[in-house]
Amino acid sequence: MDLKFTDEEIAFRNEVRSFIKSNLPPNIHRKMVEGVHLGKEDMVTWQRILNKKGWAVPNWPREWGGTDWTSVQNYIFLDEVQQFPAPSPLAFNVSMVGPVIATFGSEAQKKRFLARCANLDDWWCQGFSEPGSGSDLASLKTSAKLQGDHYIVNGQKIWTTFAQHADWIFALVRTDPAVKKQEGISFLLIDMKTPGVTVRPIQTIDGASEVNEVFFDDVKVPVENRVGQENKGWDYAKFLLGHERTGIARIGISKERVRRVKHLAAIEQSGGRPLIEDPRFREKVAAVEVDIKALEMTQLRVLANERRREKGKPDPASSILKIKGSEIQQATTELLMDVIGPYAMPSQPSLAEGWNEPPIGPEGAATVAPTYFNWRKVTIYGGSNEIQKNIIAKAILGL
Repeated sequence: MDLKFTDEEIAFRNEVRSFIKSNLPPNIHRKMVEGVHLGKEDMVTWQRILNKKGWAVPNWPREWGGTDWTSVQNYIFLDEVQQFPAPSPLAFNVSMVGPVIATFGSEAQKKRFLARCANLDDWWCQGFSEPGSGSDLASLKTSAKLQGDHYIVNGQKIWTTFAQHADWIFALVRTDPAVKKQEGISFLLIDMKTPGVTVRPIQTIDGASEVNEVFFDDVKVPVENRVGQENKGWDYAKFLLGHERTGIARIGISKERVRRVKHLAAIEQSGGRPLIEDPRFREKVAAVEVDIKALEMTQLRVLANERRREKGKPDPASSILKIKGSEIQQATTELLMDVIGPYAMPSQPSLAEGWNEPPIGPEGAATVAPTYFNWRKVTIYGGSNEIQKNIIAKAILGL
């Protein structure tokens, strides 16, 4: 496989890089560099800038705002966004529900939702996991019973990221409890303002409240808000999760973080030499860089195969991206903790005075430990890494 970019692809990379540099609001860029959680308005602002340019949903059909970019151009775009760093377009809209509606939705659903989805006029969240139904997602119990032209939904979802911001939730619900568990699930689009929908925040170990519980108590959902056929939701979910797992690799984020690690490790600390001079530390950094390059090659192969695959069928190799990508992301946060050491302790900002120059500013240093703890989750969501290994064994190795 030739990993050299063509002259046209290099020119495209330069175009993307220049656009981000010229159009990303400085306050948003500063938050990204310092590892500060973005507010809803920050995400909306940037996605609308991208949408105005025509770059918010490049992997969608062109008639709904997509581009004719090649798989390599799509990769370059995301890589540049993550390395700058800038916010990635909201995944729930762009990489999850949008492609599902564009592929399996009715024409009325496409006209109603896709343009608003791309411009972030509607903020979507994902209603998949439930208490007791995480890795074994097909065992979900949230029910939807058909009554006339509505479904009546009852149940609970958990770990629902950004539900506190969401206007809509795309949810997997059980519409037929009498059949095999994978065959009785449907895919519903639910307005979060519907009576009976309750959102309860969950505070995570880093002090943030980005995940939530969502409760449905006799929620009425029009039948017209069901995507595709009844009891075929599991097929649509597998399609969606294939897109999600490809995105979870986040190679650009890992590259940017390693770059920051090497910069900070080169700074001389009071009472000791720069950490980058420690050969054991350099070995750890080099090992992560080798893994990133191998993962990048794998992602390019997966993207190159997408056009040859049957429509709606995810590539099982995306599970490899999910496993290794999430492990590398955790490894990079561990390297940052090695570099920052006691300066990562938010309760003792005075420790930062030992640096000849601020590592990433007092606020930036204080976010390293919370980021480390928060990113323990990446090997779990999107399908735990143990489940991904089962997928690889069955779909790729034939075991």
